Amino acid sequence: MRKIGLSILTSFIFLSFAQAQVRTLDKIAAVVGSSIVLQSDIELQYAQYLVSGQQPNPSIKCIILQNQLTQKLLAQQAVIDSVQVKDEEVDAEVDRRMRSFIQRAGSQDRLEQFLGRSVIQYKDELRPDIKESLVAQRMRSKITEKVNTTPQDVKRYYESLSKDSLPSYNKEIEVGEIVFSPKLNKEEKEFYKQKAEELRARVKKGEDFATLARLYSQDPGSAPEGGDLGFFDRSTMVKEFTANAFKLKAGEISPVFETENGFHFLQVIERRGEQVHARHILIIPAITESSLNRAKTTADSVYNAMMAIKKFDFSSAAAFYSDDKETKFNGGMMLNAENVQTRSTYIPTDKLDPQVALVTDTMKVGSISKPQLFSDAQTGKKSYKILYLKSVTNAHKANLEQDFAKLKDEANNDKLSRTISQWFDKRRKETFIKIDPEYQVCPQLKGWVVAETTAQAKTE
Repeated sequence: MRKIGLSILTSFIFLSFAQAQVRTLDKIAAVVGSSIVLQSDIELQYAQYLVSGQQPNPSIKCIILQNQLTQKLLAQQAVIDSVQVKDEEVDAEVDRRMRSFIQRAGSQDRLEQFLGRSVIQYKDELRPDIKESLVAQRMRSKITEKVNTTPQDVKRYYESLSKDSLPSYNKEIEVGEIVFSPKLNKEEKEFYKQKAEELRARVKKGEDFATLARLYSQDPGSAPEGGDLGFFDRSTMVKEFTANAFKLKAGEISPVFETENGFHFLQVIERRGEQVHARHILIIPAITESSLNRAKTTADSVYNAMMAIKKFDFSSAAAFYSDDKETKFNGGMMLNAENVQTRSTYIPTDKLDPQVALVTDTMKVGSISKPQLFSDAQTGKKSYKILYLKSVTNAHKANLEQDFAKLKDEANNDKLSRTISQWFDKRRKETFIKIDPEYQVCPQLKGWVVAETTAQAKTE
């Protein structure tokens, strides 16, 4: 813990130093059309890079400037194409970043001390750049929205690769799960609900909400911030939390209510349109030995029933019995965590949960395992699982028959990249661009520095 704290302190010293510099030494680092990039813009982002815990590396400033140039080109085109973002989206992103900064600093007071200004002032400084960044992201999506990758495109992409550059894929498996989570009965839950009620009563009598949250709340993300969750909309939280938050006025405190995470009560700090700024205290019920035994009994019963049926339907069993919301509606199949967007069920064995890998290593394709006790690596929560090994693909060089989905993904990324590159090549030639000599040596900016752009020629 001491090393982490020292890293944060060092980062903020860099931040203060960088900001002290930009207040006294500022210049125009680049001009892009109607926009400019100040040296102070680069220094501020470099300071944020240091705050995130990275090691000092001045060459990062080249990348920062490159990002600024692309962002401003995209934002200028967004104005022409009427691409916009809502104020609520900008506010949510500003709040998200500030929560991250506060968490790294240890408290809001420490952050303000290092910044030399209030959080409100700093948020006002960040807001224009964050808005421009969000607009640029949306414009980038608009540029590529019509990109479509056909089977012919995939074949051409595959055939364009030399044998030496064909990707190699590790051994992969498809594995399904039926999860049986231990559940407390009403009597077992009552102790934890009463604990939340007692804390709520203390707040109602005048004790400081933030202090009690830091001392007793079991939400690791918000407890260090006094339970503060920042602003959120109706789609962010689970339905029970949203229902309580959006019916309260500023300053009001909710009753104790239960969600899948435990027992909460919350206080609304501020309402802003369709967003609420709230803080909460969470009490998480501890799993009992009795609840674990009940989960095991259910798992054994389901396993025995599946074994009694020669051609069991694992997908239906998972949908009916599993307590895991992410897999139960996917036929029980686990998704590759590194390829969630394509919803790939093929998982490299070196990316598997070690507990799952240990069980499936001795299984035959098409078989199911006896119920096993698993512990979540992040939360420590225990559950019983029945695993189903659907397929095994050995390590191999890419080919169209086995790897069409992966190759399609790579071909699509290649097509997106070329579409964006072509757009930027065209826009750079049409836009007045000037870069300070200090940055013209940056390899990342080689394509941006030209002897004379079309736009420059027209102005002479």
